[in-house]
Amino acid sequence: MTDSVVAAIPARWGSTRLPGKPLVSLAGKPMIQHVYERAARAEGVSRVVVLTDDERIATAVAKFGGACEMTPESCASGTDRIAWAARGWGADAIVNVQGDEPLVDPAAISRLAMHLLAHPEDGMATLAVPAGAGDLDNPHAVKVVLDRDGFALYFSRAGIPYPRQEGCVPTLRHLGLYGYRRETLLLLAELPASALERCESLEQLRALENGIRIRVLLVDSAPAGVDTAEDAARAARLLAGEG
Repeated sequence: MTDSVVAAIPARWGSTRLPGKPLVSLAGKPMIQHVYERAARAEGVSRVVVLTDDERIATAVAKFGGACEMTPESCASGTDRIAWAARGWGADAIVNVQGDEPLVDPAAISRLAMHLLAHPEDGMATLAVPAGAGDLDNPHAVKVVLDRDGFALYFSRAGIPYPRQEGCVPTLRHLGLYGYRRETLLLLAELPASALERCESLEQLRALENGIRIRVLLVDSAPAGVDTAEDAARAARLLAGEG
């Protein structure tokens, strides 16, 4: 099978704060369907597929006519799940779309897909937005600093850069959308967890510690994902408003 860019949506049943999250109903559809349909609207994406180890999720995806592939329960992360499936694909590049972002902007997915097609020299790319009020001190809002060429220098849950003076470099908040050249994804999945990755619990630091450069593309805004029942209720209201 050959695809230029695959939008892969890893989805698992288990969630500490919201079990069965991919199938939570939002405005009449399971969350995973909203994510799938938005990814399908992205320019530059030739195929969308859900990757799961749970038959309930696979059944729901089949019900709305989506593509789904089963992956082993042993996959420790979404990246591992995608890499396992990608070994059987002929894709040039893959965009990792989080399964708990039912309001994801198709244009953000397009930005990564089109960049990877136009710049095959970039093995990995991601997105960032200007940080909002409170992000600097919020460990759940991951910050990123860039070099002069737009590649990530470091990601952290801490406030970086620290504003010691007026006119400091603006703080950027990292978004959890990633694009990979297929060979970079497979390499990353084979590498052991790194020291900084374990310290900050940020998988992207494994790439930086092993010399894999990460291109960071800037976007203006991004919707919040769904981690709790309160988040789901908020997303449902917004989705109902779109309809």
